[in-house]
Amino acid sequence: MHLQPHQQRVVDEKQSLDEKRGKLNAFLETATFHSLSYKQRYLLNRQSMLMDLYSEVLGERIQAFYA
Repeated sequence: MHLQPHQQRVVDEKQSLDEKRGKLNAFLETATFHSLSYKQRYLLNRQSMLMDLYSEVLGERIQAFYA
């Protein structure tokens, strides 16, 4: 199936987001992350959780393109 330009932008957005999620999740396992203040660790963990949810929604939108 050929995607429309607006659909391709969603696919590209998810790919970019997933790359950033991967980098953030790798950072969450580092000593540098663990040396941050509680507040910064909390915010980064929250950011990761929200990025996961955002990626999930984009994935659902992409699946709907093929329905």
